[in-house]
Amino acid sequence: MLQVILAFFGLGRTDARSRKQFRLVLRWLAPLIALGLFIYFARFVPLVAAGERFVVPLPWEATVGGVAVSLDLLIDGLSLLFALIVSGIGCLVFLYAGSYMGDDERTSRLFLWLLAFMASMLGLVLSSNLFGMFLFWELTGITSYMLIGFNQDEESSRASALQALLVTGVGGLALLAGFTMLAVIGGGSDVVDLRQSTAAIAASPLYIPMIALILLGAFTKSAQFPFHFWLPGAMAAPTPVSAYLHSATMVKAGIFLVARLTPVTGDTTVWIATITLVGTATALVGGWLAWQQSDLKRILAYSTVSALGMIMALLGVGSPLAVKGALTFLLAHALYKGALFMVAGSVDHGSHTRDINELAGLLKKMPWTFAAAAMAAVSLAGLPPTMGFLGKEVDFEAALESEYALWLTSALMAASFGFVVVASLVAIRPFFGAATAAAEDAHESPPTMLAGPLLLSIAGLCLAFYAGWFGETFISAAMSETLGTPHVAKLALWHGVNTPLLLSAGSFAVGLVLYAMRDRLLSAAAPFGVLAAIGPAAVYRGLLAGLKWFANAQTRVIQNGRLSIYILCTGITLITLLAASWWFRVGTIETADGPRVKLYELMICGMMLAAAIFVTKTGSRLAAICLLGSVGYGISILFLLFAAPDLAMTQLAIETLTVILFVFVLYRLPRFKRYTSTLVRARDGLIAIGFGTIMAVLAFSVAEHAIDPSEKELTDGINRMAYPEGRGRNEVNVILVDFRALDTLGEITVLSIAAIGILALLRLRLGEEREA
Repeated sequence: MLQVILAFFGLGRTDARSRKQFRLVLRWLAPLIALGLFIYFARFVPLVAAGERFVVPLPWEATVGGVAVSLDLLIDGLSLLFALIVSGIGCLVFLYAGSYMGDDERTSRLFLWLLAFMASMLGLVLSSNLFGMFLFWELTGITSYMLIGFNQDEESSRASALQALLVTGVGGLALLAGFTMLAVIGGGSDVVDLRQSTAAIAASPLYIPMIALILLGAFTKSAQFPFHFWLPGAMAAPTPVSAYLHSATMVKAGIFLVARLTPVTGDTTVWIATITLVGTATALVGGWLAWQQSDLKRILAYSTVSALGMIMALLGVGSPLAVKGALTFLLAHALYKGALFMVAGSVDHGSHTRDINELAGLLKKMPWTFAAAAMAAVSLAGLPPTMGFLGKEVDFEAALESEYALWLTSALMAASFGFVVVASLVAIRPFFGAATAAAEDAHESPPTMLAGPLLLSIAGLCLAFYAGWFGETFISAAMSETLGTPHVAKLALWHGVNTPLLLSAGSFAVGLVLYAMRDRLLSAAAPFGVLAAIGPAAVYRGLLAGLKWFANAQTRVIQNGRLSIYILCTGITLITLLAASWWFRVGTIETADGPRVKLYELMICGMMLAAAIFVTKTGSRLAAICLLGSVGYGISILFLLFAAPDLAMTQLAIETLTVILFVFVLYRLPRFKRYTSTLVRARDGLIAIGFGTIMAVLAFSVAEHAIDPSEKELTDGINRMAYPEGRGRNEVNVILVDFRALDTLGEITVLSIAAIGILALLRLRLGEEREA
């Protein structure tokens, strides 16, 4: 299974010529791959329903900071439910995408990225290790970035892709930090083994920051408020991408993460209250914004935000009934929303517009598309006999029995109003009424585009009739893994006349009234549009603009092309880092043994210091070159005095060559001129003194530092290996030439490039070019 998942990434290496040749092959190969995976995972359903759990080990494991990291895969009730959704809906989306793209030359690229995304998503839901999960988590972000920005020639697509990447990427960084904390606190990174450390995790002082970081990752990925704005923006992607990523799969990743970690971290007030509050706010915000849109895909996108909020809120409640409702509604949503996104694409394909203000009377021209839209919209509105109705009934029941019954039930009711309005906008508005100009030339979609929405909407109907079997087979296994203890989910299409049924009927009736009053409500809601100027999307734009301004400002100051500024920044950074390191790690200099410096050593150092000072004062270029050479020769003498003749010879040769080169180009050097003010020179002098001081302090600290036995063992080991391994008796030379051969080669390369650059500068005839 792992080999199959990882093989999808290898398809991305297919060259452009091969992609053109296999464009038609991919149209059928991609659906078959997804179908094969669906059948493969379906084989585990009876075993997982019986309570079994399967681990597919990967013969690779590493230990980081005492925590085991692996890429093992886990098949249990929760991961199997998501794997079936990813592969099953993926099969229909791939079938749909082939006809949707038509003869577009980019079809192969779309399929390859969709396959890579499917592999990433499967890896995420099947990972048994936190860090393996994070790896695939980031891969879903990268592949979704490429898919959202698929129309790379359009500015809106590039901006939307960047927005999604930045928002979810920040959440991903937070998630990595949270996973690291969890692994350290829990003593491991296996998601199942961590359940044994629940008490220790909850009692840790790092629990709250850990939870905040993990939930930040989950909320950004699943478009929870206030990070919800990236999902409607992602509708710039082609419709198959929206139907797959933004309704059924990627946006469910955060929900999967919360469900997976609930047995580990979920039994606290902080966890329950945070997730429930954020989920409820998301459901309300998404529902409020959905009915005000006119683009079919944006309408569905905001209703997806609302649905994700409902699911997240129920997972936050964490009771068996709430988890059952969340998982049931999750599947129902994947079925009807995937179908409706494909319907929106079919409408756009047939009429060349998705604007509901320009659509009406499509029923005669697109009857099959209407059939798919109607069945899926019935499930979205929560009418029987559909999975949407079944999920909404359980959701209301769970909300009524929770400790947040009043406001949670009210929020679910408000979200349900929005679902009914959205269902009406998608299934009634485009297909009924007097035909518009767009409807006159509309045409039905081909069978391969109709198969996906029809099968998904029919599945939403048929599964509801087998609610008992479905609940005991699928929902029970996923529910048990989410709660950490065995549970049986009893589902039934009809529970009699009860409070949840009355609430469901009431929400449907109110939703129809709101749909009928939509035009007047739009006028009433218009003044609230100013809130968008201070909403989360505006905050994102402001932060991005601020980041760009800061980047430009620091580039103008630091990366301004002046070598003196580069040296200044480098010097300040080194002084700061070295001083901080010395202060926190050493802090003192032991000089109990008294001075060890001899008189002739002081004389040499004094000569070098005097030469360096006179370099800054002299007005003669020849004198400056000679003084600089004397500094280098002084260093050579010091190397010789401290038993390093090889270094002394190297320094002597380099210094001599440098002085000769300077003399050769002496007449080309510009005359000395004062380019800086006294204040700037004083600043540079202080930085130079500071750098020299900190290096001297570090040198004294190293000299007084006792040799650790392990370091002595390392030194002795190098001495023993020098001749047998490197055929040299000088350990330093062996290290440079053999043990650090690539590093030395890199230094030689840098010097060669610098020499070529200097030669090019010497050959310039700028004055002659200007005269010409």
